[in-house]
Amino acid sequence: MPGIHDSPTDDQVSLSLQRRIAHQLDALGDEAVAALLADAVYLERRRFAEDRDKLNDDDRAEQRAIEAAARAVHGARAEVQAALLGLVDRYAHEIHNRFSSRTHKVAANILPGALTRLLTAAHPADLLGADFDPGSRIEVGGDLEGLRRLSRSHTLILAPTHLSNLDSPILGYALHHAGLPPFIYGAGLNLFGNRLMGFFMARLGAYTVDRRKRHNLYKETLKAYSVDALGRRCHSLFFPGGTRARSGMVEKKVKKGLLGTGLEAWQEGLETGRDQPEILVVPCTLNFALVLEAETLIEDALKDEGRARYIISDDEFSQPRTVASFASRVLNLDASAHVWLGSPLDLMGNPVDGEGRSLDPSGAVIDRRRYVTNRDGEVVRDAQRDRVYTEQLAQAIVRAWHRDTVALVTHIAAFAAWNQLARRHPRRGTWQLVFLGPDERRLPRNELLSAIGAVLEQLEIAVAAGRIRCALPTPQGHQSPAEAVLDLALHHFSRFHSRPALELAGASQVLVDSRLSLYYGNRLSGFGFEAAAQWAPAS
Repeated sequence: MPGIHDSPTDDQVSLSLQRRIAHQLDALGDEAVAALLADAVYLERRRFAEDRDKLNDDDRAEQRAIEAAARAVHGARAEVQAALLGLVDRYAHEIHNRFSSRTHKVAANILPGALTRLLTAAHPADLLGADFDPGSRIEVGGDLEGLRRLSRSHTLILAPTHLSNLDSPILGYALHHAGLPPFIYGAGLNLFGNRLMGFFMARLGAYTVDRRKRHNLYKETLKAYSVDALGRRCHSLFFPGGTRARSGMVEKKVKKGLLGTGLEAWQEGLETGRDQPEILVVPCTLNFALVLEAETLIEDALKDEGRARYIISDDEFSQPRTVASFASRVLNLDASAHVWLGSPLDLMGNPVDGEGRSLDPSGAVIDRRRYVTNRDGEVVRDAQRDRVYTEQLAQAIVRAWHRDTVALVTHIAAFAAWNQLARRHPRRGTWQLVFLGPDERRLPRNELLSAIGAVLEQLEIAVAAGRIRCALPTPQGHQSPAEAVLDLALHHFSRFHSRPALELAGASQVLVDSRLSLYYGNRLSGFGFEAAAQWAPAS
């Protein structure tokens, strides 16, 4: 199969991206082209000024390139365009990492043991140790046979939720376990700071995304790279939600930039008569009992300035020993992670059948090419129309994410605990609740169990209606379902965080960590379980 196995050289990618950007520039007037360069220069200069004390050699080289380009801002059209394409060339070499089929084959042969070694190794010698079977810890669900069949005739875009910097290696394992071919994916530049992790990611399909670059030229270069890769039949993984979900909630909105590149690549394939041009989107949910960066993420979500921050570079993932500690403690829990590969969608958000054919709301097969072609079968480009289609796709992905979220015991217990705190302190908002004192954060165990039981009843109804999924423990002995959930949640929460979200305080009370219970409980926010979770004993 073509695609990722035929990974081009950096220079070949650069030439292709320059041609694509040059074509876009041809449609712009002189002022718009000059403004694009001025935008890049201004935002990069501001970034360099803000990071003055943290610049490394690569940053300084980037700074020199920007200053060289800045000299063309007020020049003639040809000079401005040459400067823009010079930056595109630089970005193309930075973004592209050549996939190594040899490395992938080696990794596939040593999986599943390699997953934990990759996560926990702080030194190359550590790769030779570890005894771990992720198959017993990471559950992968969905119509895997159907996806394998579709991957042979369609290019797939995987669209997962995003919780942690560990998502990519977990997804890598899930795709391998599902028997799917390799996928390329964008990984933040900060992740390549871990040289061992960076070495493997670069050769297993990761391309580099520098989220510090926020100007339009860089964003257009990333989009052009995605279109180019999809055109080569590279199955691709996007995190449409953008960065990790700070609050722990299932994302309700998606960034549509990269998502829209699927529609562009598909139309380009139809125009050029490309072999097997069809592209489908596979929504995917990642569901973890514990999240490595939970404490940092919820702190950031609670800060007003957190909404404006684009990347956290100083969280737990930047500390190899912390990653190793988390992996060894948490990934050895039974079913600590659930990955659900959802039902595929076409690029307009329609469901598809087992052969990849688009279906209308009544389940009848429709010809999706008619969405973008005229009566003669010729592709008609329409940017406004395509934005509407991509918005429809985005909404369909969000609906699928909620439908395929797997409620775990840590989510259920934390959700009930947070809502019980809110019931006990009705005049306090979120900010006041997270600053409750220790005595104010104690809940009677029996009341918490009753709230968990009420949530489980509503959860059962929602699961039957296809609104959510769940994974519940089997009660032991005389345990009630609520007791089974709380006991396992307490066990899980005791495994990693310095302040457990929930812990026993004597035989009859549970001490709640407000921040972490908010974070983990947020996974069930928006599903309509709040009233049940605020169960109150009869007066």
